[in-house]
Order: sequence, then C-alpha cells, then structure tokens
Amino acid sequence: MSHTADDPLAPALPGTLPAELRAELVAFRRDLHMHPELGNQEFRTTAALKDRLERAGLRPRVLATGTGLVCDIGTVDGTPGSAAGERLALRADIDALPIPDTKTVDYASTVPGRAHACGHDVHTTVVLGAGLVLAELARQGRLPRPVRLLFQPAEEVLPGGAAEAVECGVLDGVGQILAVHCDPRVDAGRIGLRTGPITSACDRLEVTLEGPGGHTARPHLTTDMVTAAARVAVDVPALIARRVDARAGLAVTWGRLESGHACNVIPQRAALSGTVRCLDLHAWRQAPDLVHAAIDEVATLHGAKSQIDYVRGVPPVVNEVDSVQLLHDAMAARRGTASVEDTEQSLGGEDFSWYLEHVPGAMARLGVRPPGELSSLDLHRGDFDVDEHAITVGVELFTAAALL
Repeated sequence: MSHTADDPLAPALPGTLPAELRAELVAFRRDLHMHPELGNQEFRTTAALKDRLERAGLRPRVLATGTGLVCDIGTVDGTPGSAAGERLALRADIDALPIPDTKTVDYASTVPGRAHACGHDVHTTVVLGAGLVLAELARQGRLPRPVRLLFQPAEEVLPGGAAEAVECGVLDGVGQILAVHCDPRVDAGRIGLRTGPITSACDRLEVTLEGPGGHTARPHLTTDMVTAAARVAVDVPALIARRVDARAGLAVTWGRLESGHACNVIPQRAALSGTVRCLDLHAWRQAPDLVHAAIDEVATLHGAKSQIDYVRGVPPVVNEVDSVQLLHDAMAARRGTASVEDTEQSLGGEDFSWYLEHVPGAMARLGVRPPGELSSLDLHRGDFDVDEHAITVGVELFTAAALL
C-alpha cells in the first residue's frame, strides 16, 4: 500500500509527517518556548494543550493539581472499532526552569528569569504530535492498543510532579509507559537507549551547624564554626564514599556554604546545601541514614550541633527490558537500526522514575544536536536550544511504538 504526503497514516508507516503538521508542531513548540512557566504554574501551557486536543475531537482532563492533563485515545471495552488491552502511556513534562533565556532567536523567552532550558517544550510537543496522529488512526479503527497522553507538571520541583500525578490516578489502566528526554550529545534523527538505570537518584540536602561562637583570638574557648563547616564539606563526601560499594556511585556534592560576617568573629552558625546523587537504587534507599550519620559524626567531632533537612527527590530511572526493545523496534522501523545508539547512565535526576515504581516502561534519549556539530549546549543553560527536526523524530518514535 502506498501513502501520499498528506495521508494521515503516513506518519505511522515509513515516510515523514505531513509538512502542515510538522510546521504546526514547530510553531507550537516555539510558542511554549516564548512563554515558559515554572512547576505547578503551567496554566497557559495546560490551556494551550487542552484547546488543541479538544479541536482534534479528544477529551483531555486537567489534573486535580490544577495544571497538567491526561487524554485517552481508544477504548478498552472491546466495542467495535476500539482497541483492547491496557493502555500505553506517553509522558511529557511541561514545566520550565527559573533561569534567564540568553539566546538571540525570535522565539526566545518573553518571561524574565524563565526558560525552557531542559527541552520540556520539545517533550510536550512530541507527545501532542503523537496524540494528534494516533487520534486520527483511532478514528479509522487502525489503533491496535489504547493510548494515554500524560502531560505532567513540576518535573523540576523535588520530589517531582510525577509522584503527585500518580496519586491523581494517571496510571489507572496503564500497562506500560514511555518517555523521551532531549540529549544535546546525540544528533537529531537518532535516539539513545539503555536497559537498566539510565539516570541517577537525586535528593536535596540542607545542613545547619550551630555553636556558641566567640572571638577569633580564642577559638579554644568556643566552637570554631567555620572550620567545622569546612570539615563537614570535605569529610562527609569522603566518608560516604567509603561506606558504600563504589559501584553504587553515591555522591554528596555541595553547592552552597555560608558562615560569618566579620574577620575577627567566630560565627554561631553555618549553613551548607547540596545534592545527594546515586546510580544504584538499593544504595539510594540507604542514603538518608548514611548521610545523617556521617554529618553527625563530623559535626560532633568539632563541637557543633547539626540540624539536617534531607529532602527525598527521585530514584533512578530504571528502563525495563521489553520497553527498551519496543522503543528500539519502533525507531528501527521508522529510521533504521543505525538511528539507535547506546547511551550511558547519567548523574541527572528525572521524576519519570516514580512511574516505573508502578508500571514497566522506559525513557529514550532524543537527539537534539544539529548533525555535524562538534560541540553541544548542555541542559540547564540559558542558551540551550535544539534542532527542531527532533520533534518529527519523537512523534514518529511514539507513533510507531503505539502501532507495534
């Protein structure tokens, strides 16, 4: 059977997305990029998605949290023309970052101090595009399994909006879940896959040290708070590294250390904050107790009292083998096996992991680097941007996965 460029089945089979749909999706992504919203504040983004899905004849439902939504395509009741079986969920995160957009492009952020610097605008557009294609296929009775589109808020807010979305019932009736994440180290037109852990766990750590303070001429009569804080900063990561298997990759890294205001005054207080990252799920479950013990030991040794606020973040994303194979087969069917490459486990955190605590699934690295570029702009940078051809690739990947 042949398919023309404007055939709605063409995106689901060898070929490319219709030019009109490609242009619409690029425009949609650029509109999101110009209007970034932080976690749990994505009201404009949610409204734009809801409007487009409703115009496609779908019935999206806004989450109880007030932002984000779910939208089902196909039914599970076995009626004529419907798909049967548990749903395949396609997940996108819709929030932006609290950093300025420093790019000089027509679609740069119009909101000061806000930017889609992690590619969530691309993720959102990819799932929307796949939904539009799959909705048309479902109307024609050509969708072999029901699909749920999941647009999740607050991925960048620990412990992540995914946990709250699960509580809202977004996984009810879902048997498998897939996602993509932009990767500036992979060329547009390709994806990276890995079975097993593909991200790390990420927690937040806030530590306050207290002591009597005093004059710098007499440190022996008080708690030398600056030295105590410095020893916590240096010694705690070293202690942790010796109390777990090195292959677990459990690492404490500080991003802030503050103490004192005058050169001749030993302060009464010091504060540190940082992150705890871990490659191994089992070690991550032990991490809070290990970190608490190490901080208490070092602080006590230097006469300081410690208060620890350990904020649980996200476990590692652990890709399930059958879901990875599905993504591989879908990409190979669309663009050949050469378009799939192995990827390494990163130390970044991703709250997609919370879904995988409940149902099998996998995340693919979506290439966004312009082919031929030797350098890449890393995530979470104000000048981060993508090759928008990645949108077409992501739509084709998800569409093919739903049809296999």
